[in-house]
Amino acid sequence: MDQSASMSDPMGTGEVTQQRAEVVSDAINRLLTELSVKCAKEEGVRDYFHVAVIGYGHNHVGSAFQGALAGRDLVPLSEVANNPARVESRTKKVSDGAGGLVETSVQFPVWMDPVTNGGTPMTRALGHANSLVVNWVEVHPSGFPPIVLNLTDGESTDGDPTSAAIALASHATADGAVLLFNLHVSGSGGTPVTFPDSEEALPDTYARLLFQMSSVLPSHMRSYAASQGHRVSETTRGFVYNADITSIVEFLDIGTRATELR
Repeated sequence: MDQSASMSDPMGTGEVTQQRAEVVSDAINRLLTELSVKCAKEEGVRDYFHVAVIGYGHNHVGSAFQGALAGRDLVPLSEVANNPARVESRTKKVSDGAGGLVETSVQFPVWMDPVTNGGTPMTRALGHANSLVVNWVEVHPSGFPPIVLNLTDGESTDGDPTSAAIALASHATADGAVLLFNLHVSGSGGTPVTFPDSEEALPDTYARLLFQMSSVLPSHMRSYAASQGHRVSETTRGFVYNADITSIVEFLDIGTRATELR
């Protein structure tokens, strides 16, 4: 997750706006909650996933977990589920069953907070992810390949990240190559470009670079993306440009979609 100064810029239109960093942090915290629920069985949360949350910004590339997990890299999902930094009480609008909405209070676990400072050392961040991936593949050579989701709102400030992206995606398990997906967060409005299969609709060199860095979606993710209304093909990539709040949530959901959880 990009934690540079520009992530403090507003996102959203109308009366309600949030910092980009707040929107992305909320989406990641919600994803961790949903993964924990999805993997919960009678005996507790099963470790179908190991999760790292890497923040990169001013003079820092490393774990963005807070609380008991601070400083940890890849953490088994059961430990993630049992160790949020805190649980907040938030209001949420839900259906009243008669066509209206009412506000209700919900418990919202928080593992990471928004941070905004300095530049965008994306190359270093991909290098850090690469070191985690190398160790994971060595220990789990037959497992589902690691998935790396890069969420950013700007260009890399520590050089062209292409080589780091290629190195990261060059590793593989017996089940396939490591997957690198990229999401560009925007507060400028306009229609997001979601899961494209070519560069034609992308507005500039930077967008095309992120597209080229992104892996092709595996077939089960393509099928799920299609079921959510996205147009897909065999060359559709795990990439969203000019993302709004809705497309951030969909990107995280599709990008972590497992084939099956027994």
